[in-house]
Amino acid sequence: MTPPPTALAESEVPKTRTTRPDLDPDPTGNGERALVLTFVIVPLLALAAAVPVAWAQGGIGLSDIVIGAVFYVVSGLGVTVGFHRYFTHGAFKAKRGLRIALAIAGSLSIEGSVAKWVADHRRHHKYSDQEGDPHSPWRFGKGLKPLLKGLAWAHIGWMLTDEKTNVQRFAPDLVADKDIRRVDKAFPVLVAITLLLPAVIGGLWTMSLGGAISAFFWASLVRVCLLHHVTWSINSICHVFGEEEFEARDMSRNVWWLAIPSFGESWHNLHHADPTCARHGVLKGQIDSSARTIWVLEKFGWAYDVRWPKAERLAAKRIA
Repeated sequence: MTPPPTALAESEVPKTRTTRPDLDPDPTGNGERALVLTFVIVPLLALAAAVPVAWAQGGIGLSDIVIGAVFYVVSGLGVTVGFHRYFTHGAFKAKRGLRIALAIAGSLSIEGSVAKWVADHRRHHKYSDQEGDPHSPWRFGKGLKPLLKGLAWAHIGWMLTDEKTNVQRFAPDLVADKDIRRVDKAFPVLVAITLLLPAVIGGLWTMSLGGAISAFFWASLVRVCLLHHVTWSINSICHVFGEEEFEARDMSRNVWWLAIPSFGESWHNLHHADPTCARHGVLKGQIDSSARTIWVLEKFGWAYDVRWPKAERLAAKRIA
């Protein structure tokens, strides 16, 4: 097993942001942090209220389940297939229409704009579990208390600091792409759409204001919260707990119980061992719905030059 990397003491973390090329010289301001905190806390409060609300309603309505599931799948696959495997790692090539659709779908997750998400993740891979990694749970050390602090940091804390990844340095290809720049600029509109459209659909489905409010609660707030915490769990849980089946230079692990809600992203050990591979769940029984989605897109001709796993490459990286 790869030993945990040596953590960087808090006193050793560089404080001069402008001298670090990996970071944006314009640090995150209080307004940006407040906005991020809002999109963390409000959906979380909705999730906390989910059980009493369901009890009061006598259960969750069919319309809420269907609308929430559709938006969860579309926005979730937008992140896993689009933001992650396509835009960040180039695991396949995409026709222009699919490229734009993936950028829009991922933006509906409210996890940040395309270029920002990709820049953060590319920086993570460059320094995975070492100094410079924006969200390593090993940041503060190996003991119980430092690791608990690190898990909180990797899950949410890193988004609330003034450190901001230099997008021009880590995602110049997306900054130069006119289509992606348009989607990035439209991010606030897409946030409004992903929050309000479920309510509109729910109201029309039930022909009632109550149906609209219920859909907003379940298919907007609760759905966003669930997707956020599943995504963030890949940063935190999947770098501490689980199985190590392939050689990687970091602490990435496979966590089977997150595979379905994360669309296969929790087969994280193979991903860090072979980042450009289009399939993360490569072993028998490892469900990877993102890879299956890419396979379907390839069959339709919308995705091509897919980097599917190769047996000899996997064998070379497999831990005996």
